[in-house]
Amino acid sequence: MSRRGGGGRRPDSRRDQPTQARAPSFQRGGGGAAGPRGRGRQGHRGGAGRGSHSGSGAAPSSPHTASTSTEPAPSSPSVSASAPSSSSVSTLVEETEQKLTLAAPAAATLPPSSSRAVRLPVRPGFGTRGRKCVVRANHFMVQLAKRDIHHYDVSIDPEVTSQKINRQIISQLINLYRLTNLGERIPAYDGMKSIYTAGPLPFESKEFIITLPDSDPRPSSSASPGTERQFRVVIRLASQPYVYTLQKFIQVLDVVLRAAPSEKHTVVGRSFFSTDLGPMGQLGDGIEYWRGYFQSLRPTQFGLSLNIDVSASSFYKPILVTEFVQYYCSDLSRPLSDQVRLKVKKALKGIKVVLRHMGYNLSCKITGITSQPMSQVMFTCDNETRSVVQYFLEKHKIALQFTSLPALEAGTEERRIYLPMEMARENAYNEDTLVNREFGIQVVDGLTSVNARILPAPMLKYHETGQEASVNPDFGQWNMINKVFGLYVLGVQLNPLCLLKEKLLFVYTELFCVILVVQKMFNGGRVEVWTCMNFSTCLNQDVIGFCQRLVDMCNRKGMVFNRRPVIPISSYNPYQIEKALVDVHNKTTQPGKQLQLLIIILPDVRGSYGRIKRVCETELGIVSQCCQPKHASSRNMQYFENVALKINVKVGGRNTVLDDAVQKRIPLVTDRPTIIFGADVTHPQPGEDSSPSIVAVVASMDWPEVTKYRGLVSAQAHNEEIIQDLYKSIQDPQRGLVHGGMIRELLIAFKISTNRKPESIIFYRDGVSEGQFSQVLLHEMNAIRLACASLEEGYAPPVTFVVVQKRHHTRLFPAEHNRRDLTDRSGNILPGTVVDTQICHPTEFDFYLNSHAGIQGTSRPTHYHVLFDENRFTADGLQVLTNNLCYTYARCTRSVSIVPPAYYAHLAAFRARFYIEDETSAGGSTGGTRSTAEGSLAIRPLPVIKDNVKDVMFYC
Repeated sequence: MSRRGGGGRRPDSRRDQPTQARAPSFQRGGGGAAGPRGRGRQGHRGGAGRGSHSGSGAAPSSPHTASTSTEPAPSSPSVSASAPSSSSVSTLVEETEQKLTLAAPAAATLPPSSSRAVRLPVRPGFGTRGRKCVVRANHFMVQLAKRDIHHYDVSIDPEVTSQKINRQIISQLINLYRLTNLGERIPAYDGMKSIYTAGPLPFESKEFIITLPDSDPRPSSSASPGTERQFRVVIRLASQPYVYTLQKFIQVLDVVLRAAPSEKHTVVGRSFFSTDLGPMGQLGDGIEYWRGYFQSLRPTQFGLSLNIDVSASSFYKPILVTEFVQYYCSDLSRPLSDQVRLKVKKALKGIKVVLRHMGYNLSCKITGITSQPMSQVMFTCDNETRSVVQYFLEKHKIALQFTSLPALEAGTEERRIYLPMEMARENAYNEDTLVNREFGIQVVDGLTSVNARILPAPMLKYHETGQEASVNPDFGQWNMINKVFGLYVLGVQLNPLCLLKEKLLFVYTELFCVILVVQKMFNGGRVEVWTCMNFSTCLNQDVIGFCQRLVDMCNRKGMVFNRRPVIPISSYNPYQIEKALVDVHNKTTQPGKQLQLLIIILPDVRGSYGRIKRVCETELGIVSQCCQPKHASSRNMQYFENVALKINVKVGGRNTVLDDAVQKRIPLVTDRPTIIFGADVTHPQPGEDSSPSIVAVVASMDWPEVTKYRGLVSAQAHNEEIIQDLYKSIQDPQRGLVHGGMIRELLIAFKISTNRKPESIIFYRDGVSEGQFSQVLLHEMNAIRLACASLEEGYAPPVTFVVVQKRHHTRLFPAEHNRRDLTDRSGNILPGTVVDTQICHPTEFDFYLNSHAGIQGTSRPTHYHVLFDENRFTADGLQVLTNNLCYTYARCTRSVSIVPPAYYAHLAAFRARFYIEDETSAGGSTGGTRSTAEGSLAIRPLPVIKDNVKDVMFYC
């Protein structure tokens, strides 16, 4: 990383010193009062989580709010595995299926997994808005027969860490002993410590000896190469009674359904991949992709359904490591450059390689590569120091060829190992004996038909001076410039009369060209001080023309954009970017004036965008708009329109707003000051173990329009999903308790911007998996409560907390592809299609929304799951609000697939990673963590974004 962008050098970082922001406006009497210690009618907010500032005593839970429990809830019917039971699990299954209906929602509450588990709010009803239709979903209904499930513990000695080998051992055991010792049972094995049977085995504990060919011995194995290995397998009845709650019962069925494909295919998470499942493809750099499928058993309003989705994943080719390195460097006879070495290190770290020089296969995981060539790497063996090259020649009689390459590193820090690089209807569930005959599971063929509704697009408001002040989007998209209508005349002869006709035609054509239906931005920004820097070597002649066309478009759209740059537009050395930025900043900084916008044409070679943004936003305080060189010579009006949209919000303008927001017709949003948050956490790429996770939180700063969002970013521990900096406090020796955090800062900014304090909070949280719901809700809701309470005693506005999930595997398809009123131009379901029945959660408040128009492939709906709701949204209210917000995304004239505040948070987090990572480094990270004196890793805070940049939507 350049010295100029060093993160962590600023002591005033938000992570280290929470600021004591002044908030006099939040004291008593400011903006709409909440009663003592709360809101009067909604005093049940105490269920939010630990440390809630909701007063003493437990208030009754609303059906719309999540609650925590310290008493165990009534559990599902259970079957004890301590002894064979004469009663069948069919009772459990039937009651479980009854629970998956909405006829008795109270009975469907699952018991908490811990004393602090969260009970999520129940569905407030089903939506009714929109045009009814039917779609098909990739869910397959599952039917269950009567079976008596038993749980057994499994131990394998010597212990094997590979689930693949474990499955081979148990598969061999079943083949040998099914008809005898197993009493004709076929167990379902989870690959680790448990097996399940559809009835009791004829023993409570038994030991088996299983022999497998020793094809891949581990270093700890005492077996000699080429022999067979013996394993001692003990199967015993589970010592603790196994209580089959709904979730555990689903886990058992999932083990059964995954047993056969786990033996046939390569398992990656919940997906299966194989070269038999479709053609492979080449991705380059020694990587290829395999096709496969995902499967997951889920509770729905229909009952249990099997969600199946096609997928693909990348795999390393089975080639020599030296062949792999040749994708990065063709000449292996010379030492690798630092840049190439870092790329190779990143690509190989964590990969397993097979060594063959000892006469048998030995598998090792690569932990890194050496910084020196192999010929210079020395180590001590038998009290003698020798090189890797010398060791292989003496020990294994192998003369290494590529001694200029680094050595692969394996093993641990204490016992480092150096290795030379040169050694290195498919499922048919109903035909599966284990699934169908043994456990009585039937998977219904065919996609599930689901009732859906198509929500209408909202009316969008533009400036009144435009030819159209309102737009009703069609198929999820619209255009601020409508088509130009021309007049064509054929066979005109060149005589005076015809010349007159030609002139008239020319005038008329020009007239038609200016009579365009053009919308103007709702609030056009003002740009007085600007200039342009060109780092491309191909566009010296076209830069001025490009800028003038862009300025013209901005002015045509309603901005007030000075046509004269503050300093002449010039070209600069692409290899001295930081120096050039500093020079331009110094030249354009004048008393009483500051550079408002810097247009930058990027270098021809990729790799400088992140560096430019880091310097501009965290060091110089410059709002910038970067453009690709290939577009700078473009005359495509749509491109200039899109860039103008970005520029407008970067200088404080608003492109469009919802007409219902202006008219204050959005329930629970425009009837009282409401702030809408979006939050996301992005994690580093696999293999970048030293990089932190990046948090971004944005919040609306305009009410009632809710279109302009201020963004904050922060760094936290590697792969930590729970946001740590929403609220924090420190005890200062002089100032006492100092409050800080992202929520607090954004609430204060909202009050400064609108002169009203938020009386309602809507929080869209992106990127949370179902297994993290309880943790995220408890911690982050508590942080929101503490942040509010730190501003004013008793200040606790009602909160609606919604998780936004894009990485799920539910897909929706038109039931009738030939009907134009049910499909868009790409053949996908229409924008606004919402589903909250049948395939959704049996009792909780969730829905699938396809808010965007498809472009290519199958559109993926977004799943919204409400974890907390004190605002008491109806199903229609939240679904329509979320869909309408998707039409207010600032960067284009299309509705987007996820709600904009969550989208903006993702953009801001992605931008912030540039602040600590050098885009051109192969390792990707320049050190997001640092070592402390105790040897642990501390998170290096992000460079602080300048205030003038933070005030606008700089991340767009």
